Amino acid sequence: MRSTYFAAAFLCTAVAIAPRAASADDFGEALKNLVAVGPEAAGHRAAQAAWKVVASADAQRLPELLTSLDTASPLAANWIRAAIETIGERAETAGDKTSAPALEKFVLETKHVPQARRLAYDILSKLDKTAPDRLMPGFLDDPSTELRREAIDRVLTEATASKDPAVTKSLYEKAFSASRDVDQIKDLAAKVEKLGGAADLPKHFGFVVAWKLIGPFDNMKEKGYDAVYPPENEIKLDAKYKGKDEKEIAWIEHKTVDKHGIIDLNEVLGKNKGALAYAVAEFHASKAGPVDIRIGSGNAIKLWVNGKQVDARNVYHAGFEIDQYISHAELKPGANRILLKVCENEQKESWAQDWKFQLRVCDSVGTAVISAGKLAGNE
Repeated sequence: MRSTYFAAAFLCTAVAIAPRAASADDFGEALKNLVAVGPEAAGHRAAQAAWKVVASADAQRLPELLTSLDTASPLAANWIRAAIETIGERAETAGDKTSAPALEKFVLETKHVPQARRLAYDILSKLDKTAPDRLMPGFLDDPSTELRREAIDRVLTEATASKDPAVTKSLYEKAFSASRDVDQIKDLAAKVEKLGGAADLPKHFGFVVAWKLIGPFDNMKEKGYDAVYPPENEIKLDAKYKGKDEKEIAWIEHKTVDKHGIIDLNEVLGKNKGALAYAVAEFHASKAGPVDIRIGSGNAIKLWVNGKQVDARNVYHAGFEIDQYISHAELKPGANRILLKVCENEQKESWAQDWKFQLRVCDSVGTAVISAGKLAGNE
């Protein structure tokens, strides 16, 4: 915190300084010093001098600085970003547009981190007033959620301005299809449905809606969270086990029709306190690769993918929202097993009664990854 404070204070002061021209020889070394900034004020003193050198560079250096953000640590990125903004402001004030073509090239290269591309776009938009109208429509399917969101907002503006309901509906559907931010998805789904269209939210989000469930197992005094019950060692869908209070329990099939993929365990397994349940789904991937597994639950959870634990949250009743917990997993081609443990404690308050979850599979942008099989239920 202390180093962050001093860095911020210095940057605020430094931005106000009119930098002198930096030599090409000094620039590379100075940039290295900024990239080397680390926690606990590591490299802070050297960075103060280096920042002045880097920020005094001409606008032709902007692509090089922006590229350095691809691998910079968050602390180093703060220093570099401030230098980029200073150079950009100087170019704008001087009417220097010589860097605009290189900035546009950088913005269009999706290999760069979204934050760097967004920064490049903002500077470019000030140097070239035609850039937003030329480029923004192309960001509707962009991996940068910030650029994508602004592109969608433009479609919304166009839809609102249209006097033709059919055109408006078509534009809303176009925007809904491209949307990845949860609030924007919900808003657009409502607009599409209001005009008589269909917004398939489970499929759009990638919610897994069909599960095999078993419970309740005992979780009195929250001891079940660390306890290892049979489903953590074996998945035998025809097996029966001793559950909470020695009652025999077995796997049951359940497919939710909730538009947000919510599985309400109180409804499916009966009202329980101090209990836990397991949910298993078979997810068929068309190819191997990384995915996000995003969970919403107000209960403590553990998550396994193909037998490997990929997430654990020993937290009870801390709210419930889409994408509350985001974990990363590697899928193999074909069948993949997703196992979720959902624990409810014994709190009696009215706000502590939910025992439910939702789970979706998507890429890092939030685009749904749909199972090709039957059990995920969102094909």
